[in-house]
Amino acid sequence: MAWWGTLLGGTLGYMFGGPLGALLGAALGRNFDQGLKVSGTGAFGAGQQERVQAAFFTATFSVMGHIAKADGKVTPDEISAAESLMARMQLGAQQRKAAIELFNAGKGEDFQLHAVIAQFRQECHRRRNLVQMFLEIQIATAMADGHIHASEKRIIFAIGEQLGFDRAAIEHLFSFVDSGAAMDSGKASLSDAYEVLGINRDASDAEVKKAYRRLMNQHHPDKLAAKGLPEEMMKLATEKTQEIKLAYEQVKKSRG
Repeated sequence: MAWWGTLLGGTLGYMFGGPLGALLGAALGRNFDQGLKVSGTGAFGAGQQERVQAAFFTATFSVMGHIAKADGKVTPDEISAAESLMARMQLGAQQRKAAIELFNAGKGEDFQLHAVIAQFRQECHRRRNLVQMFLEIQIATAMADGHIHASEKRIIFAIGEQLGFDRAAIEHLFSFVDSGAAMDSGKASLSDAYEVLGINRDASDAEVKKAYRRLMNQHHPDKLAAKGLPEEMMKLATEKTQEIKLAYEQVKKSRG
């Protein structure tokens, strides 16, 4: 929780203002409109790392609330998904309160989605794997009630495209998340396993291994943490690598 302590200490980094700063400040009952004071670290040093972690946390829960409200109402399953995420992150009391406040802010009519995503992308400095993890979390939350509403899907596509993903890549993420959930539940088919790996059944053994290694590299907890994934979300990355491993093992077993 180093980034959280830095945040509360007021030394998160120079000018962490903008819509993310406003959201986080409101969630904490503090005024970040003028930014936080200079931390004294370089643009890509420890201070920048903590800024990215704070931006990820803020964007994740506020956008989650916005997507949950996209179809006009927030279902019990969507609330449960948000609460489950908080539990898996083992948030402290202050962090949990802030996450709930951010989720509720995202449901507001005045939520500035475009501005939030624009600042989030800027803060992430082209860390594509980190941004992809953000999208996967949003998709998983939207699918928590067993189906995804057209308005939710439309918003996720708009978010994905603003973050630099093309429509084909976003469509694949929907399948990846859905099939990954099946792997996690123990009810996955061989088709789900191939879908997780993002390959066809006629792929060669070498292509299967290459896909597996690529996905493990993208979702490796330590690598994502180095790019700015909040340490509280490391468990999510670990769970995703377990899904990928299960898919790979199932495909290998089917091939003898």
